[in-house]
Amino acid sequence: MPIQFPKNFAFGTSTAAAQIETAYEHEWVNVKSRDGYVFNQTCDHEFRREEDAAIIAYCAPHYRMGFLWSKLQQSPLAPLHEETALEYEKFIQLLQAKGVKLMLVLHHFHNPNWFNILGGWENKNNIKYWLDFVAKIAERFGKYATHWNTFNEPNVYASNGWILGEFPPFKKNLFKAFAVIKHMGIAHHQAYALLKKTFSDKPVGISHNTVYFTAENWLGIIPAKISDWWFMEHCLKQFTGSLDFFGMSYYAKMSHDPAPITYIDTPGKIKQLNKPHDDMWEYYPSGMKEIIERYWNKYHLPLIITESGVCTTDDNFRIQAMKDYLHIIHNSLQNGVDIRGYYWWSTFDNFEWNLGPTFRFGLYETDLVTKNRTKRPSADVYRQVAYEKNLV
Repeated sequence: MPIQFPKNFAFGTSTAAAQIETAYEHEWVNVKSRDGYVFNQTCDHEFRREEDAAIIAYCAPHYRMGFLWSKLQQSPLAPLHEETALEYEKFIQLLQAKGVKLMLVLHHFHNPNWFNILGGWENKNNIKYWLDFVAKIAERFGKYATHWNTFNEPNVYASNGWILGEFPPFKKNLFKAFAVIKHMGIAHHQAYALLKKTFSDKPVGISHNTVYFTAENWLGIIPAKISDWWFMEHCLKQFTGSLDFFGMSYYAKMSHDPAPITYIDTPGKIKQLNKPHDDMWEYYPSGMKEIIERYWNKYHLPLIITESGVCTTDDNFRIQAMKDYLHIIHNSLQNGVDIRGYYWWSTFDNFEWNLGPTFRFGLYETDLVTKNRTKRPSADVYRQVAYEKNLV
């Protein structure tokens, strides 16, 4: 049976500036990804803004985007680099001319080299530099935003950078991980006050990455509980109290045996256990429903799914996943949960951080060499839902 979404429900797609623009003076420059590509040229977005604006508008009427901080602010407390700011402004105006509404993200996994030299997020004194950037972005671009995301998935950032050692600065130091997430929380609360002072009517939130953690057997019980406490509770607690909406992303279930079982690191075990999966994780859409209920019951904040999708080259799987997730969201709406929107990750294939560009999430395919975009059938399916507000 067709399902109908509320008229004011926001359907969108999402990208991150560092994953789609050519790397510039930030910590990912020259990082070699797991699939062998080097994180320099990503998707040539800055050379294809007109084309990409048309793709974004085709897919959905909302778009979640960020800025390349390292290129916009090239030294501490500096004014925004005018040429770069103008490029962004023209791009945003292109989107708005096509009727696209924007959620603006202020931090998404990368920092300027000058910020890192000063100690990055390990150094509490650096908060003032990011807040200066926030103030300047708000002044220049705030009029274009409908929503703000201060931080994208800070739990992923702190975990991968300082516990797992898979993101820059490639450290394994629990004490520093705790410091990083604490400092980002402080920065969020101050940014919230700054943004609300100027834009009192524009909701401010974060995007919190969620995972359905579980144990495969008795060996995994304690590790799963520790993972859940750190990732789902402790990291989030640093940001609560200054949220107009709760933004969450969801992609996966992660079972423990006692180490996490993923298709990235333990593909043989995933297959042996006969678990459904995409090219990165165990596929478990029901986990989204349980996590929505968990956070709704705890915080009673309006929810926005700021990222959701699957990593696959099989577009039939992508379409099925889209339908699975949308049915879950519709069911949650029917049960009284205040969900305001859903953003598909991602608009087009990008450079998947430490894993590389062969990990595919896009509604549009990006050619690895030419960077040309090709529409996948999933883009048409999502467009129909996004604009007609119904799933057939």
